[in-house]
Amino acid sequence: MYGVVDIGGTKTLIAVFDKDGAIVEQIKFPTPKEYAVFTQELATNVEKLSTSDFHRVAVAIPGTPDRKHGLGLIFGNLPWVNVPVEKDAEKIFKCPVKIENDTKLAALSEAIHLKGEFKKVLYVTISTGISAGLVVDGKLDTNLQDIEPGKMTIEHLGKFEQWEDFASGRAIVAKFGKRASDITDPKTWYIIARNIAVGLNTLIATLDPDVIVIGGSVGNHLEKFEDRLLEELKIYEYPMTPVPPIRKAARPDKAVIYGCYELARSHYAKATRRT
Repeated sequence: MYGVVDIGGTKTLIAVFDKDGAIVEQIKFPTPKEYAVFTQELATNVEKLSTSDFHRVAVAIPGTPDRKHGLGLIFGNLPWVNVPVEKDAEKIFKCPVKIENDTKLAALSEAIHLKGEFKKVLYVTISTGISAGLVVDGKLDTNLQDIEPGKMTIEHLGKFEQWEDFASGRAIVAKFGKRASDITDPKTWYIIARNIAVGLNTLIATLDPDVIVIGGSVGNHLEKFEDRLLEELKIYEYPMTPVPPIRKAARPDKAVIYGCYELARSHYAKATRRT
């Protein structure tokens, strides 16, 4: 069995996958603000699982990992700094553990779901903030494993702002007073599409993806603004940087945990090949 842990700012999900990638059980619990309390809660909830024998476990963190030392360096919505996530999780699950950023794991999951249709897959999540991951030939691009395009500085309405400050779900609520799920006005979606396109154009020019997969709470409504988004992207298209196909995330609510499964499974496979 493979274990996965998706640490969120408010909720943490533990799930168990079988060798074929099917979820066999899962548990959710509120994410404590104190890391020491979190590890206690994680251990308590792992004990509730019917599964106790794990090949590997992967942990998704909402922040920056130190992959070499297994640390969570900084977290977006949690006050944790330099915490030994891998070491602590290994004590709880009693097996090797790997950590990775949650968006990068979602990117891995969505890219693998495309079953080799595209070589270079750019996953962009547009939710409270904006983040992304690049997958090449079914593997996370290690040269760009810590990219945070939501922090790109872009000129907007005459001043320079971070992309996510005017194009994210948080920015949409601040500007229109509604969540993306509640917006039906085409003119509003036109503005949202234009703001998203500005950042995507930069990513297309710099990363040259074969496809862009959009997820997150705003990306879940791609059908409401896809046509307008493509129109905006086409305005700045050049022969050397063509606009790639745009796809909606196939498993928007479960992309992270499926990415965890893929990470855990691949590391177990590498270990067994070496023995």
